[in-house]
Amino acid sequence: MLQRELPPALRPCVSMLWASEPAAGRPTLRERVLPTGRMHLVFRSSTCPLQILDDPRDRRGSTLGHALVGGARADAYLREVPPGGASVGAELRAGACMALFGAPADALAARHTSLENLWGAEATRACDRIFSAPDAARRLDVFTAILGERLPRVHGLHPAVAAALAGFREAQDVRAMVAASGYSHRHFIAVFERETGLTPKRFCRVQRFRTLLAQAASHPALSWTELALASGYSDQPHFNREFRAFAGITPSEYRRAGPRYPHHVPLG
Repeated sequence: MLQRELPPALRPCVSMLWASEPAAGRPTLRERVLPTGRMHLVFRSSTCPLQILDDPRDRRGSTLGHALVGGARADAYLREVPPGGASVGAELRAGACMALFGAPADALAARHTSLENLWGAEATRACDRIFSAPDAARRLDVFTAILGERLPRVHGLHPAVAAALAGFREAQDVRAMVAASGYSHRHFIAVFERETGLTPKRFCRVQRFRTLLAQAASHPALSWTELALASGYSDQPHFNREFRAFAGITPSEYRRAGPRYPHHVPLG
């Protein structure tokens, strides 16, 4: 997978850009995708449509097309990706949804949406432009340019949400963020969910889970107990409940699966 340093113009909306080439000889990939708490925009070549599975035994799936927006979510989903396809994608920051798609994040949360429903015919033109490029690096150049072309429509992230996101890096205290915002609790929750796709509490829970997975990948020799305490879980039952809620599997099942990437767990 090729990753690209973000150009300054994209940094307010995008946290990561990536592209992949077709993997020669790779079998069909079936995996559990764990939540990141952020939205994703993905373009796939015509030979590599995304298939969403109902459960690990599902052999047919539901085809979702070649240009997709994955809404922010706090649960895992199952997918199948056929071999031989190329793709490019972006992980999006809070506030990017309205800027890039003209819709609040909570309207697209917890589901996949065809980009054609949001961009119209421009989605097909963008797909054609991207996959006319000869390799991953150049496809990523085209994708970066397409995102940049949308940026004149950007409206700044709501100040209360921006302050909360910065504050949550230090302490995940929703009450303190509500008080600091000057808004009522209900109004703050509504504003935050509109910008991010998740409520503040759920957003913080997913970010703690994401931190845990990153630590587990960086320190494979540490036990789950050590990782859980370092990531802010109060005790083992709390950790086990949260892990199962977000991943749909137990920590032991996760490690036995041996994921190459923390949020992509191969199905047995």
